[in-house]
Amino acid sequence: MAFTLKVDWESDNRPIADGDFCRDHRIHFGSGQIIQASSAPEYKGCDTKINPEEQLLGALSSCHMLTFLTIAHLKRLKVLSYKDTATAELGKNEMGKIAITKIILKPVVIFDNGLEVNLEVLAKIHEKAHANCFIANSLSAEIEVLY
Repeated sequence: MAFTLKVDWESDNRPIADGDFCRDHRIHFGSGQIIQASSAPEYKGCDTKINPEEQLLGALSSCHMLTFLTIAHLKRLKVLSYKDTATAELGKNEMGKIAITKIILKPVVIFDNGLEVNLEVLAKIHEKAHANCFIANSLSAEIEVLY
């Protein structure tokens, strides 16, 4: 299985003398979705467009959620809602390069009315979701799941 997308950037024709360039671009996903993207504002990007760091964080949060929901479904634990507030921290990795060095997921899961899921079971589902999340398995940053 392979996934593809297209990144599309064009010069805004500003004079090179100003020493800068536009970082805005479009990402065309295989599913047909197109998003407007840029670099983070701290790196001279547009603050109203998604940046690569947010994309990575979104991919991890979404993958963990989908894996969690799959495990809960297999355990016949009906989930009514799942909401995550995730953060990613930039820092320097072991090689001294700027990288996302820590990611924190803070999912809040609401199960079906009357369904009691204790913290031990919840922890085991999150641990299994993390261990089986394709995106988490692809990253070298420290990843925490706080529930």
